[in-house]
Amino acid sequence: QVQLVESGGGPVQAGDSLRLSCAASGRTFSSYHMGWFRQAPGKEREFVAAIRWSGGGTFYADSVKGRFTISRDNAKNTVYLQMNSLKPEDTAVYYCAAVLRTKVVVPTTQKSQYDYWGQGTQVTVSS
Repeated sequence: QVQLVESGGGPVQAGDSLRLSCAASGRTFSSYHMGWFRQAPGKEREFVAAIRWSGGGTFYADSVKGRFTISRDNAKNTVYLQMNSLKPEDTAVYYCAAVLRTKVVVPTTQKSQYDYWGQGTQVTVSS
């Protein structure tokens, strides 16, 4: 089992940057592929980005491709989401999630595949 805690959210202006962090504790961090999802008010939780356990493989939603970068530091048990050129439509609660690498070969965009979730961090982008 792994526990996940997100941080780094907050209010920003359109065009600004933020870096979210997700610190993991418990089972070996490198046992997990990691993902970032977000949920805006009144909307379904949606996939944002994912990274393989080794860091050698990243995946992005079309809406964030070229603006967001997911990375991880297995020595620090942390996954990051660097968000640049933020837009008002990026406003949401951002969640990190983990799935065992023995369960899926590559991390998926499907939230149902992920077994562990953090509590979320709010990102608010004003125009």
